[in-house]
Amino acid sequence: MLSQIGVIGMAVMGKNLALNLADHGLKVSIYNRTTSVALEVIEKNPQMGLVMADSIDQFVNSLSVPRKIMIMVQAGASVDKVIESLIPYLLPGDIVMDGGNSYYKDTIRRYHQLKSLKINYMGIGISGGEEGARFGPAIMPSGDRKTYLEVESILTSIAAKAYGEPCSFYIGQDGSGHYVKMVHNGIEYGDMELIAEAYNLLKHIGGKNPAQLQEIFEEYNKGELDSYLIEITSKILKKMDEETGKPLVDVILDVARQKGTGKWTAQESLDLNVDTSVLTSAVFSRFISEIKEMRMQASVLYEDIKPEVTVSEVDIVESVRRALYASKLIAYAQGFALLNAAAKENQWDLDFAAIAKGWRGGCIIRAAFLNKIAQAYQIDPKLNHLLLAPEFVATLKNYQSDLRKVVILAIEKGIPVSAFANALSYFDAFTAARLPANLIQAQRDFFGAHTFERVDKEGVFHEQW
Repeated sequence: MLSQIGVIGMAVMGKNLALNLADHGLKVSIYNRTTSVALEVIEKNPQMGLVMADSIDQFVNSLSVPRKIMIMVQAGASVDKVIESLIPYLLPGDIVMDGGNSYYKDTIRRYHQLKSLKINYMGIGISGGEEGARFGPAIMPSGDRKTYLEVESILTSIAAKAYGEPCSFYIGQDGSGHYVKMVHNGIEYGDMELIAEAYNLLKHIGGKNPAQLQEIFEEYNKGELDSYLIEITSKILKKMDEETGKPLVDVILDVARQKGTGKWTAQESLDLNVDTSVLTSAVFSRFISEIKEMRMQASVLYEDIKPEVTVSEVDIVESVRRALYASKLIAYAQGFALLNAAAKENQWDLDFAAIAKGWRGGCIIRAAFLNKIAQAYQIDPKLNHLLLAPEFVATLKNYQSDLRKVVILAIEKGIPVSAFANALSYFDAFTAARLPANLIQAQRDFFGAHTFERVDKEGVFHEQW
């Protein structure tokens, strides 16, 4: 009996995705360039009925027609090499799916390359890490809708389930699935930075000890901040280091690495003229975390300038909770604003309600308020921006004073809050009927004759300054 689907790449994600597929009754072929890696997967999971191939041609020939192949290798040149090795053995109508973190423009290029050979290509955004791949990720598939329908039942069967629905919805054309996954990761960066800043505020301004911090985040997760990242933060704060007896988080070096998808989101926002300052500030925060030695030097040189931290007049725990929720809403709104701009730029027909629903389970940014985001787009599918939705307006009207209070406190006490501050600045700019950009445009006209428009009449003007 031939296999119904094949997976190339037996690193953490590929291996676990193959096992997930087998769990759901599918006969799965696997291939890895280093054969011993694939053999180890077979040996450790003998009950799964996986079929191992020693070569690409053997792998392809082990699959039923039309072949359905999932590529799970490192993004970039490795994907192109795998595709090149597959092409000689593929037939028209076969389906190749890239489930890695590929750059969406690479996916568009590959889609057209294979389409010219009458081979179907899909970009499959997958989120959820090792556990998600094994037991149910969020899946963001794109390509021709007809092709998607051929693999829909497979993808929905292995996806996470939330509120009775699979976290796998058809996203749209060519590279849109990887674009949506990229923005998911950009939001993830912003979300993580906001939570880290909230932790820092509660620790240094609120004076909370590790046990109290753990309890606070556990309590946060019971309300409107209910989300995977808040949940794991509570668990992280509870973990003690066996060697030192200290909270493990306190002995972890304060340097945060990245794989680049957050940076891609920032670059895309610049290309499409969309303000994603909260998400981008999170990327910059990781940059500055990496210059640890320089920061240590500076902390000594400037040690006398920061004021003593004592706060008694503010309910810091509740204010930080409300500020964090408001900032998270703004961060997600920025992400969806970027998706909206990309849809127009690339002529993608994106269903924003479905995207929000698809992120409710399996993925890293899964959160209860994604239901509110989905509902906002269901009520008004043509909604230009989430901060214009009545639900968001009511919340931010109520919570913005706490965000303002927390940012002011942090600035007064010398605590870095780049993401919180950017969220507040974005909110103030977004809600300003008039900004000082008129002066900037006047300057541009003065030195470069770039012209300007007027508030009192139509037309384009230039002044002899």
